[in-house]
Amino acid sequence: MQDRIPPSPQIWPETAAYWDAANEGRLLLRRCLDTGRAYHYPRPHSPFTGSDNTEWMPASGKGTVYSLSVLPRAQPPYCIAYVALAEGPIMLSNLLADDLSSLRIGQPVQVRFVASADGQMVPMFEPC
Repeated sequence: MQDRIPPSPQIWPETAAYWDAANEGRLLLRRCLDTGRAYHYPRPHSPFTGSDNTEWMPASGKGTVYSLSVLPRAQPPYCIAYVALAEGPIMLSNLLADDLSSLRIGQPVQVRFVASADGQMVPMFEPC
């Protein structure tokens, strides 16, 4: 796996529960209660309706690679990707693998939490 330490996220009051859950090894999403649809990035207002009729929901942490880009010249090299979560949202993250050339669109992945520069755990994904 890469030795890259992810940057520390900026935590806002409306995202604190998301980051607290990440520190516990849990991935949370927001769900619009008017439509029943989950979404990411977590924010208090639904991107579907604009309503604040939303709630936190646990995510399975399972998904598939929707799109990816390997940065081979970075030190250390790493992969950034959009992951289509099992619950529906598409999430921007990093993919972790010993061999970055083995990563493929459509590949199943599972969340893994990695400590950022300040110790905050950040969700990333690895092939499963």
